[in-house]
Amino acid sequence: MSTILSLAPQNVWKHFYGLTQVPRPSGFMGPVQEFLLQFAKEAGIEAFKDEVGNIIMRKPATPGMEDCKGVILQAHMDMVPQKNNDTVHDFEKDPLETYVDGEWVKAKGTTLGADNGMGVAAIMAVMEDKTLKHGALEALITVDEETGMYGAFGLKPGTLHGEILLNLDSEEEGELYIGCAGGVDVTATLQYKEVETNPSHIAMKVSLKGLRGGHSGLEINQGRANANKLMARFVREAITTCNARLATWCGGNMRNAIPREADVVLTLPAQDEEKLQTLVKRCEDLFNEEYHALETPISFKAECVERPAMETPEEIQDNLVDAIYACQDGICRMIPTIPDTVETSSNLSIVTITEGKAQFSLLVRSSSESMKKYRALSLESCFSMAGMKVEMSGSYSGWNPDVESPILKAMVKSYEEQFGAEPAVKVVHAGLECGIIGSIVPGLDMISFGPTLRSHQSPDERVLISSVQKFYDFLTATLANTPKKV
Repeated sequence: MSTILSLAPQNVWKHFYGLTQVPRPSGFMGPVQEFLLQFAKEAGIEAFKDEVGNIIMRKPATPGMEDCKGVILQAHMDMVPQKNNDTVHDFEKDPLETYVDGEWVKAKGTTLGADNGMGVAAIMAVMEDKTLKHGALEALITVDEETGMYGAFGLKPGTLHGEILLNLDSEEEGELYIGCAGGVDVTATLQYKEVETNPSHIAMKVSLKGLRGGHSGLEINQGRANANKLMARFVREAITTCNARLATWCGGNMRNAIPREADVVLTLPAQDEEKLQTLVKRCEDLFNEEYHALETPISFKAECVERPAMETPEEIQDNLVDAIYACQDGICRMIPTIPDTVETSSNLSIVTITEGKAQFSLLVRSSSESMKKYRALSLESCFSMAGMKVEMSGSYSGWNPDVESPILKAMVKSYEEQFGAEPAVKVVHAGLECGIIGSIVPGLDMISFGPTLRSHQSPDERVLISSVQKFYDFLTATLANTPKKV
């Protein structure tokens, strides 16, 4: 369905359509790498594949623009392979079926791949157009961004020579991003020997549901409840007032999501069942009162279940519950120069306590490397006091915003001249490849921007047609007005 080929700007939509015909799910990069290298060959553009599979292209400055700072255009070639349950599609073989739906372009039953195919298509359009004015250009099209930013991590120092990096992987036209969060996974574990449950006790399963959850970076500033933290408030009081003992805990299931649900199994004397049910109802009412403006009605229920044979030792139980209760969760601080934007946060994403092992998983985010380390070490201190082993893994760099950036000033001025409005300047509290690339190529002046996308990484993904023209016009105007070398 090639109707998108008639859309403007045709040179961008032409290349985007070409990308939709090439399989490119994360982890399956061969076909799209060959596609990009063949494009460069036909366009007469220098191009090569580096050791990890990134595609690098180079184009010399147009006459008279040799004294401009070199620009790196950056996007990622992979896409998230998601489809509806009733859609038959093999992402490693089948082309995407695109169509126009009013103001939007969508794909039939699958992700569209506009994240980040629109950025790649814009790079291809710039690289083949011999009428544009620009300084020396490089393109960095990375592999496997969606599954771990492996292409950015694998970039070798000295590969790139430009001084300005334009990342084309944002999802709202009219917004310029000048910073992003880095991150590190914090995992706390404890092995313990279970003890037998009291045969005279009953067991109750307590379930917390109905929270909104959300992305632990983009929505951490919404003040939404964390299921593990709410459950800790209940369990601690149940231990104190109902003589409860903890058998198991299961809360959250994704490292980068605010947990929406949590379940615990407690044992307690039969005569305390009514007291526990009263506490459950009181907590349900309290949590709904505290979060009525932020959450859908929170459900907090208890039911009798078969008594497990084993449970957590009392001292271990108390230490673990205290650690969950005490650990820092949510926003740590805002960016001092951009006070309405989150700088540092952490999310207690997953808690499991069962069969002699406790494991807590958290993701710390910050656009400041020193504050990321501070928050991570604060959590390590908390869990260490509970006797837990703490490991840090998967660390990636943030991108500390520079409100005095020369390219930012030039792009703000250019946007106002083109469109008669001031662009929004923002920092995203999530990971972008800019943070990693900036740590490998120190001193880069970086901006991230793009056309308007919605519901990316889902079969509802769509791109606003009118935003693509504005995005591309703004990109080419930026290249024509790149700051001069110092």
